[in-house]
Amino acid sequence: MAKQAVRLHPREGLPTVHESSVGGPLLWPADETWPTCAEEHHNAHPPVSLDDIRNMRAMLDAAWRRPHDPREFRLNPEERAHFATLRAGHPAHTEPNALLPVAQLYLRDVPGLAGPEGDDLLQVLWCPLDHDNELPAARLVWRNAASVGTLLTDPPEPADVQYYGSYVPAPCVLHPEVVTEYPAPHELPEELADRLYAWGEEQELPDCPAWHNHPEGLSCRVRDAEDEEGEDPEAGLGGPYYERELSVAPGWKVGGWVPWMHGDPRPLHCDACNARYKPLFTIDSGESSGWSNTWTPLVDLEKPSGPIGLRTPADAPMVKIGRGHRMQIYVCPTSFDHPHLEVMQ
Repeated sequence: MAKQAVRLHPREGLPTVHESSVGGPLLWPADETWPTCAEEHHNAHPPVSLDDIRNMRAMLDAAWRRPHDPREFRLNPEERAHFATLRAGHPAHTEPNALLPVAQLYLRDVPGLAGPEGDDLLQVLWCPLDHDNELPAARLVWRNAASVGTLLTDPPEPADVQYYGSYVPAPCVLHPEVVTEYPAPHELPEELADRLYAWGEEQELPDCPAWHNHPEGLSCRVRDAEDEEGEDPEAGLGGPYYERELSVAPGWKVGGWVPWMHGDPRPLHCDACNARYKPLFTIDSGESSGWSNTWTPLVDLEKPSGPIGLRTPADAPMVKIGRGHRMQIYVCPTSFDHPHLEVMQ
């Protein structure tokens, strides 16, 4: 049941069009039309602009880095007023919305990733607004990098993006890592799942570094609170040890298994040919499993030497799917021309 997955480990950086990236520029021909979205959008709040999101992030990043009294707001009154103005948004535009680059993956950097014959580059774009499935609408583009002539240097930007900026990936360079992972427990035969549950009760969960209290250390904070109440922070966690430590790796990745967080596992079939879809690309709301550090790179467990800004290694792309979930992109194994599928997991 082992499968190979490639964890991408996006980290803050300034990638070029000739590198694999998340949220970076795309190797796009100047004579090729930039894709847009004309679908209906479903957003609870007025949209904002890309510049609004960039300004809000810059303001929050500066606030996180400067010294402050824990009892005070990180933003001063003037900054809070300006932030509210940016967050107010604008009326939704009626013309098609330009798509936003999400990822660019050169096949040379991602072992096991294969595309149409002759193509060596996968580009993922999306409309950064909610659609019928409560997800941004993605577009997959396969191309041969050598065939791209004159480059598009100033691609169009979307006029509208989601209110919180959840679908605006910050530029990241990648550090691909090949891992072996196993199915989620509810995809296992019942007898094997029971054996793993019993075995997991005898295992010990890794400790969380104290510094993880900022800002992604939810699991550590939960455990600290339980310790203060005199409870065993690992009580009830032994059984799911396999799920949290060994089965489905968190973070942005290519291939591997899927987590099935929103329902029981079920086969997903291509509308064009009824073949069973296979997972291609996972877009995650963070690099951490949320419960332990088994999947965390060792360098990320080291205490930072200085102030931590808005972006952290655990959330360098600053993308949020739903309430901290994953967006799974599936493709048809029989033809790259068949429509792909997007599911929130």
